[in-house]
Amino acid sequence: MKNSGFKWGIFTARLPIIHMRVAWPELAQGLVVSLSTALALIPLLTTSFGLTFPEAVTIAMLHMMLVTSNVIIFGEPFASGWITPALPLVLGFVIGGYDNAVERFQMMTALSLDFAALTLLMGVTGWGHKLARLIPAALKAGIILGAALSAFKRIFYDDLAGFLAMPVSYILAIFVCLTILYLPAFQGLKSKYKLWSLISSFGLLPSFVMAGVFGGLMGELTFDITPGFLNPPFAALMEKVSPFSIGFPPLSYFASALPLTLIAYLILFGDLITGTSLIEDNQKFRPDDPVDINLTRSHYAVAIRNFLMAIIAPFFPTQGVLWAGAQIIIIERWKAGRDKLESLIGGISAFYYYGIPVVFLILPLVTVLKPFMPIALMLTLLLTGIACGRLALKIAKSMTDRTIMVLVSLLLTFFSPWVGLLAGGVVCLLVSAAKKKRVKR
Repeated sequence: MKNSGFKWGIFTARLPIIHMRVAWPELAQGLVVSLSTALALIPLLTTSFGLTFPEAVTIAMLHMMLVTSNVIIFGEPFASGWITPALPLVLGFVIGGYDNAVERFQMMTALSLDFAALTLLMGVTGWGHKLARLIPAALKAGIILGAALSAFKRIFYDDLAGFLAMPVSYILAIFVCLTILYLPAFQGLKSKYKLWSLISSFGLLPSFVMAGVFGGLMGELTFDITPGFLNPPFAALMEKVSPFSIGFPPLSYFASALPLTLIAYLILFGDLITGTSLIEDNQKFRPDDPVDINLTRSHYAVAIRNFLMAIIAPFFPTQGVLWAGAQIIIIERWKAGRDKLESLIGGISAFYYYGIPVVFLILPLVTVLKPFMPIALMLTLLLTGIACGRLALKIAKSMTDRTIMVLVSLLLTFFSPWVGLLAGGVVCLLVSAAKKKRVKR
């Protein structure tokens, strides 16, 4: 099938069946994994942002449609997702710094608009590489370790009541998840036995199953399955979240959002480099499906998505450029040949169920997943914390860099982003000046 599409400016829109075949394995996996992840923020939206459950499902659906537009509407060859390392920092800043839902959504609007403007500027000027090189390694490592500490703080301190309410479910989910992903003995079993390899291919799903079975037996999880279809309360949602209803944020909010915006952009740029490398490293296996990578176009697509999100469903940082796990899964199938997956774009589109949000409207499906949503968010933050911690230690190689890294990470976790960035920047400058003096002597 021709992998062409409708050209509009530098973008290319593609429709299922017309421009790509339905990739059933990716579609089936995406229905489980993508939907579970998309709904993970619902507990926060209902407890800390004042939304009802139907409103929270509706905003999650809008977020997912914007995420999916990255490949369907803009023609980007990346499986997009949240800017996950920035999420714990954003949650700590917004929930910890603002008292009510209106102020929190206004800050989410400010963050999204700041980020859209910065991404657009970097796309137009091409300054992304320069900015990434300008930031010292110690400061980068401190930012990433700060994300890790913020994630752990959110799980084991800020949301400790949720953990204590479901200790068996949480501990089992953590144990199964870490066993599948990190235990060396399990990695050996995967290479020897197809059953264990199959289990690991389902990602977080085995953790949910174990938590559901034992959490249900212990009375921690209760299932109230609702029949029928959800009638999305768009009007009620817009009254609570849209800046046209609750008011645009004051200028002070935009200024306060700048440090987190910069942090999120640095992470986004790293994701772009990672996504590009994943495709280029495997393109040799699929010369029949040349992938068009254009980082300027990628910047524009992210900027547009974040601008739209700020207006209709502000919740930063849900509109990033790469969900690395999904990208790797799809590329593994893609590089196996045309008989496995016709095109990379088609596989990514299928994983996001072609942007058709009908699954969010099926109440039996959404309500059966409802008890798992706090667990999904907890595991997302936990894995983010582990990944960020490991990456930070790789970036900061010297003892001096690691000392600065720890200082910056603690300041970012327990104080405002401005304090962490400014203090880290000043320390890096002082250390650099001291090194130059030693060299001159």
